[in-house]
Amino acid sequence: MNIISFLSFFVFLMLSIATASSDDYGLSTKYYDRVCPQALPTIKRVVEDAVAQERRMGASLLRLHFHDCFVNGCDASILLDQTSTIDTEKNAIANTNSARGFEVIDKIKSEVDKICGRPIVSCADILTVVARDSVVALGGPTWDVKLGRRDSTTASQVTANVTIPSPFMDLPALIKSFEDQGLDEEDLVVLSGAHTLGFAQCRTFRRHIYNDSNIDPAFAGQLRTNCPQVGGDSNLVPLDPTPSSFDNRYFNNLVSKRGVLGSDQALFNGGETDELVSKYNENYEEFFKDFAKSMIKMGNINLLTGNRGQIRDNCRRINSQ
Repeated sequence: MNIISFLSFFVFLMLSIATASSDDYGLSTKYYDRVCPQALPTIKRVVEDAVAQERRMGASLLRLHFHDCFVNGCDASILLDQTSTIDTEKNAIANTNSARGFEVIDKIKSEVDKICGRPIVSCADILTVVARDSVVALGGPTWDVKLGRRDSTTASQVTANVTIPSPFMDLPALIKSFEDQGLDEEDLVVLSGAHTLGFAQCRTFRRHIYNDSNIDPAFAGQLRTNCPQVGGDSNLVPLDPTPSSFDNRYFNNLVSKRGVLGSDQALFNGGETDELVSKYNENYEEFFKDFAKSMIKMGNINLLTGNRGQIRDNCRRINSQ
């Protein structure tokens, strides 16, 4: 091989390695097929059981994945309990008295480890698969999940307080928050469509219904009956008219100025994302397709793979050294 051929081959090899590591971190949809073929069916069964018992749980499990990925990547750091060395993200502003579903994750981890014979499946992979299975259980789209993530050995409440998007953000702040995670405006709008599921606490939308003008007055009045100006912080209202069904009613709300959260209505308020909101309002199939694509993209943020991180024995704490 002459020097030119060698250099050409070397450049090709380096580009191939760079592409593989940046695109999918060496993940595979078949990662557990040989070592534990019953892992994914077990996760699906437990998720379906949990959603059957309480349909709201599907939204809560999906939200755990979002809030995990936005804090130093999809590494299951959100699941770690407080210790002398772990600054738990469960106490972050967006999660305290709000994030839920941890017991379902515990059950999944226990049953998966039992059927696999040992801790093989990471908590980070469990969260990612659970998000997909929750959406499917509530009538939404499915997508292939590439697996092989590993779990963090740290958490950061301080980072969570900065990087998880706030319900009080305006459009420029939302765009920057998503850009900081490598996500674009389409990802912002379509992933916000996850608010077609679940409920919001009064404390997260009080400012919007009492102070903002970009809300239908009758709708604001309706919300005020369950969200007084003082007190009732944890009172719940559905984020859209069908909070237990994955559909595109959320976007219809925004077009009608009936977004519950100020950050939701900011997506349709005369700005650059109005066109995307209109598109998903008019075509639920486009919403489903793009939601699946953006969930895959979000699920690949700053992953730990190879020898980085660990496979936790218990999702709530790091393995003892």
